[in-house]
Amino acid sequence: MNQLESQLIDFSFYGAYFIGSLLLYFLSALRGVDILNKIGYQKGIIYGLLISVVGAVALIAAVNIGSGMANTTYAFYLILGAFFIVALGFSLQQTAANPFAFLLGDPAKGAHRLNLAGGINSLGTTIGPLIVSILLFGTAKGSASADTDISKINTLYILLIVLFLVAAAIFWFSKMPKETSDEPFEQSPKASKTLAAITALFVLIMVGLGQENKLPFFVIGIVGILAVLFYAKITSQKGADLTLQKGGEGWGAMKYPQLVLGMIAIFVYVGVEVTIASNMGGLLETKGFLTENGLTTAEIDPYVSLFWGSMMIGRWTGAISVFNVSERMRKILCVIVPFFAYGLVLGANYLKGTDVSVLYPYAGILVIQIIGFFAGQDKPAQTLMIFAILGIAANAIGLMTTGYVSLFSFISGGLFCSVMWPCIFALSIAGLGKYTAQGSSFLILMILGGSLVPPVQGGLGDDPNIGTHYSYIIPVICFAYLAFFAFRVKTILKSQGIDYESAISGGH
Repeated sequence: MNQLESQLIDFSFYGAYFIGSLLLYFLSALRGVDILNKIGYQKGIIYGLLISVVGAVALIAAVNIGSGMANTTYAFYLILGAFFIVALGFSLQQTAANPFAFLLGDPAKGAHRLNLAGGINSLGTTIGPLIVSILLFGTAKGSASADTDISKINTLYILLIVLFLVAAAIFWFSKMPKETSDEPFEQSPKASKTLAAITALFVLIMVGLGQENKLPFFVIGIVGILAVLFYAKITSQKGADLTLQKGGEGWGAMKYPQLVLGMIAIFVYVGVEVTIASNMGGLLETKGFLTENGLTTAEIDPYVSLFWGSMMIGRWTGAISVFNVSERMRKILCVIVPFFAYGLVLGANYLKGTDVSVLYPYAGILVIQIIGFFAGQDKPAQTLMIFAILGIAANAIGLMTTGYVSLFSFISGGLFCSVMWPCIFALSIAGLGKYTAQGSSFLILMILGGSLVPPVQGGLGDDPNIGTHYSYIIPVICFAYLAFFAFRVKTILKSQGIDYESAISGGH
């Protein structure tokens, strides 16, 4: 597969978040009641886990059927279809988990609880490869060249099914806050038409998957989606006075400019988070970038692991405020926790047989992140602006250099992305009032960015006139929009009389 085709895993997985959330929205509109609100968040998580069980069963079937196929392309698409089903379950789980986290304690610390949850998620991406390697190869030091067989892969997915079922059982038998509502679903026909237009563009991209040159379809689709959202922002504002709650009829949550710009921000944020890591393999295989002949597949792993470990480092640091500690202790922990998490990343790589000394210089970048946390002062707009600017600078340095300076600059994108989701979420739904739930669901839809941005960068990497190294101009553009959003949303919220630096929201 070329670089773009390898990103179709992201397309399938993150595309399911969009389709799943879209189906939930339109079914709720059809029935006139918010389905998730009616069944409750706890059951929503349980049903999501069960859907993922179906997907894991489909993965076993796809792998076994595909292994006997002469046409590997068909086998690949079978596996993509199974991943899609697993991710549909994840979509429902996440849509339910975001508001559910606020029912578990003080709403003012909801964002910090979700940062903590995201940090645990990132811990999974750090130790997960160790577990998978042991299951498939019998050792933590297994590599891409090691031998395995279908039975071991079946065992891996059977274990995944068991874990999903155990998690569902824990939620089923646990006593947790139960909040359901039969309130009428907020009908927003103009917003629905906007989502229908975005869906049509997504379908156009899917049609392009069957073409030899797929890149133009992705580019046209993304440009179209952004154009539709900007059009919605402009049109919904005509004659509206949000300070007096007048105008914008039929647009629902989309009549708030902070929400529409936030939808684009979530699209861009998830896109940049996924694309940096997904295209890193192609970057490290490039001759002359890090070594004369490029790295082998097995040698790439520590650096991709460090990227996802960076997400853990940032989220753990961002979650410190969830604990009741003094301001002085919080500052001390903001220095200690990043290096502790960094030590876990090094430890996981050491157990895999990696010479972790090559990762030591990255510790210097942690200092920059710590300074960024102190400068952000737990204020969403300020924090988002600082880390977006750091993301721009890091990727610009990566573009202008080669070797470890360039590589660690790109990897640091994980550090700077790590706490952006709660900042974007907080600023996007601030002041939405009764439209908050609808606005939150619209934001979840925009995880679609993780589906579409990586293939575009992959397509640029396939172009011999650009190459994978210079395809990293895509993250620079993404971080630039996030900086713009952080700047612009402050003015928007201020005009509505909202304290933008005290906005509270959920996380990814």
